[in-house]
Amino acid sequence: MKYKVINNLKLYLFIILLGATVGLVLWVFLKAIKLCTYLLWTMVPAAAGVSFIPVIICAAGGLLMGLIHWKYYDYPEELPVVLGKIRRNRHYDYDHMAVLLICAFLPLVFGASVGPEAGLTGIIAGLCYWIGDNVKYAKVHAAEYSDIGAAVMLGSLFHAPLFGIFAVEENASDEEHTSASTEGQSPGMPKVTKVLLYGLSVAAAFFVMKGLGLLFGAAAEGFPAFEAADAAAADYVLALLYVPVGLILYLIYRYTKKLMALFSSKLPVIVRETLCGICVGIMAVYVPAVCFSGEDQMSALPEVFMTYAPAALMGVSLLKILMTTLCIEFGLKGGHFFPLIYACSCMGFGMVLLIFSGGAAAHAVFAAAIVTASALGAQMKKPFAVTMLLMICFPFRLALWILLAAAIGSKVGALFADKKDNQSLQA
Repeated sequence: MKYKVINNLKLYLFIILLGATVGLVLWVFLKAIKLCTYLLWTMVPAAAGVSFIPVIICAAGGLLMGLIHWKYYDYPEELPVVLGKIRRNRHYDYDHMAVLLICAFLPLVFGASVGPEAGLTGIIAGLCYWIGDNVKYAKVHAAEYSDIGAAVMLGSLFHAPLFGIFAVEENASDEEHTSASTEGQSPGMPKVTKVLLYGLSVAAAFFVMKGLGLLFGAAAEGFPAFEAADAAAADYVLALLYVPVGLILYLIYRYTKKLMALFSSKLPVIVRETLCGICVGIMAVYVPAVCFSGEDQMSALPEVFMTYAPAALMGVSLLKILMTTLCIEFGLKGGHFFPLIYACSCMGFGMVLLIFSGGAAAHAVFAAAIVTASALGAQMKKPFAVTMLLMICFPFRLALWILLAAAIGSKVGALFADKKDNQSLQA
């Protein structure tokens, strides 16, 4: 009995330390991005006084990334790939953690249209397996700790704790069973225990991030919380239009990504990544709304969208998706959640502006929520995770509609999934 109590105390302490470490890594990473972005995009242009300086900055960033990728591996890997490796291989490579950290950091600083979640999750997964290989106590459950660490990272990054656990665990039971049967492994820890440990770990992460924020300032502002008017009958009817539009955006994302991958495979790594940097720099000069993750631009969207033409907002949506796939496939890699949320929201706002004109403000948030939910549902195939994710910026009273749109998107998205998708999405 005494031995069991001691083991439980060790487990709880380990999980708390894991969560605290995730919170520390996340806060330092985001704070460094914030400071370096201010240096490169505010101080340097002000000192240079040249309008095309963003092109030079981004081209240099692309060249630097190309040189790193030419010498090392093509880091960071996309989030589904990271989680899929944890499921299938029960391991994640941590031999080049410093390189992974640099490759996750640089695209975000140089304006690439990607989010930080892919690189950060890979860093945490590698850290968990390093601990598992070097700490005897943690070795037997290294895969579970890596799952928990990845979930804590996602939940903390998006300020949505439930998203973290759903993103990692939703639809995972079959893959875990198959993996264990195929490799002859023993079953992992019970699901309920894992969820409880996740709750303890994510609480520690939030506590550390909040404490550091109070002492040194917030590392990032986060997505805005949109306020929505009560949905009217017209909104419910138009949901029949918003869902297909979201699915079309998913298909555009999916097939432009494949097209960009085809083009990028024809170019030497240094050439393609320098070219990508130049493209990002040109966009920074002429269409800055499609650079970076979209988090900051989305904060201003509800206040300014009425001043734009519907075609302009829709055009930004499509161009944002194009730039995201370009950056991911041409080497300035990162996550796609932040950019897709912003792109789909722009499309929703543009649609209501076209349909309702002067009265668009009362309908915009509902439209953006449904378009975004259906697109992300098709992309992730995890409707509950999508719903938890979108609660960070859309009102809770839209949760049922968001879940329904995400579920429809998930079913339609599954029809387009190929073998490669199924392998990478085993998470």
